[in-house]
Amino acid sequence: MSEIDYSKLRSLTARQICRALEHDGFTLRRTRSSHRRYVHRDGRRVTVPFTRDGDTFAIGTLGSVIELQARWTAADLQRLGLIT
Repeated sequence: MSEIDYSKLRSLTARQICRALEHDGFTLRRTRSSHRRYVHRDGRRVTVPFTRDGDTFAIGTLGSVIELQARWTAADLQRLGLIT
């Protein structure tokens, strides 16, 4: 079971996710169509669907980006300022 409370993250936009990724050490590797691919030195890769700056994500997509790809915990999300 996830320790992350996604009800607090429902309003995260694509721009906020991308900014947090860059703050955490990810770099934009490529852009293809409406997807941005970020990579980290430790080998993690994150693909963010990015059609418009203000777009929010479905819970499943958000969970994939946060937990499966970026491998962030609740503590990481607090450190990055995404939750309080």
